[in-house]
Amino acid sequence: MVAEKEKENHQTSEKNDVLKSTQTVIHLALDKLGYPEEVYDLLKEPVRMLTVKIPVRMDDGKVKVFTGYRAQHNDAVGPTKGGIRFHPNVTEKEVKALSIWMSLKCGIVDLPYGGGKGGIICDPRDMSFRELERLSRGYVRAISQIVGPSKDIPAPDVFTNSQIMAWMMDEYSRIDEYNSPGFITGKPLVLGGSHGRETATAKGVTICIREAAKKKGIKLEGARVVVQGFGNAGSFLAKFMHDAGAKVIGISDAYGGLHDEDGLDIDYLLDRRDSFGTVTKLFNNTITNQELLELDCDILVPAAIENQITENNAHNIRASIVVEAANGPTTLDATKILTERGILLVPDVLASSGGVTVSYFEWVQNNQGYYWTEEEVEEKLEKILINSFNNVYDTSQTRRVDMRLAAYMVGVRKMAEACRFRGWI
Repeated sequence: MVAEKEKENHQTSEKNDVLKSTQTVIHLALDKLGYPEEVYDLLKEPVRMLTVKIPVRMDDGKVKVFTGYRAQHNDAVGPTKGGIRFHPNVTEKEVKALSIWMSLKCGIVDLPYGGGKGGIICDPRDMSFRELERLSRGYVRAISQIVGPSKDIPAPDVFTNSQIMAWMMDEYSRIDEYNSPGFITGKPLVLGGSHGRETATAKGVTICIREAAKKKGIKLEGARVVVQGFGNAGSFLAKFMHDAGAKVIGISDAYGGLHDEDGLDIDYLLDRRDSFGTVTKLFNNTITNQELLELDCDILVPAAIENQITENNAHNIRASIVVEAANGPTTLDATKILTERGILLVPDVLASSGGVTVSYFEWVQNNQGYYWTEEEVEEKLEKILINSFNNVYDTSQTRRVDMRLAAYMVGVRKMAEACRFRGWI
């Protein structure tokens, strides 16, 4: 009995392995596009993976050694691009998978980038401001030889922000001995950041929700929306949905969920949330995240962590549209179930590509030394995201595949062609 349980747990772990599931869909996408096996052999793993050790003197005088990673998936199209996350659960496998997703995102929105990703195993919630600065600067020193404005351009990710990007930019500029704002994106405005960067991911998701609602004949005004996750993307998204006239009937954070059929007071919740996006601890009548996902609604947005919708609960999802704002919240088995049930699933590599798109805008502005207004940024983002959504949707319809596979097909094509023209394959 114990052996059977262990075998079942291992099989579940294999199914929910983000790297393996990503490789599975890439393989299928390349096969659908008619590329030979050697293209998959090149694209299934990052071309470069660096592991570093970062010694940091803590406030108590002791030295703690942190492990960090930087993956560069493919640089055939151009420099690699991707965020840096500070989290206790960062793994090499996760960083690899995320770098592949970044390549796909860049392909979907047609940016001159390949994908990159970085991470440090740490818990910033237990670290002081100065400890975080020392860690940030130490990470840049450790990876400085393989990054730069024309090599690999980092950005914020989970538990990192514009302040951490500012420290990293300053450290890289010291090493390089000249000001290098184009080395990193997601910076404060005064250091060359772009208008609209902080809300870019949520704006992109909002555009995808709006376009998906049109395809399903759902009016956004009055639509019932559930948002799982109330961090950077989830909180901004809830606000955008509320302002668009939708009823946000459910939100959640790591400690539970809130539900009100008449619509939650999003402005009140935003005022009460702490710096880590948690607010539900202030309330007594909370529901579980699982119950939140299965609420009767028009639009469900998983904006928290991976593997939230699986084969175990996909049959219980009662939304007409699922839009993935988080990375990998829906497993491949669940994707198949939702698609068979007629639920329109907008995959993460499309829905959350607003962040990298505005990061690209920031890099362009840094390179040319000319900065755009927020209206200009939003106008450019809107145009790119609408075109990208329609391209993926049309591919799914003409090829008769689900939206995830369609997005991978669109995302991988540019990269594969660049590798072919360079003579790598």
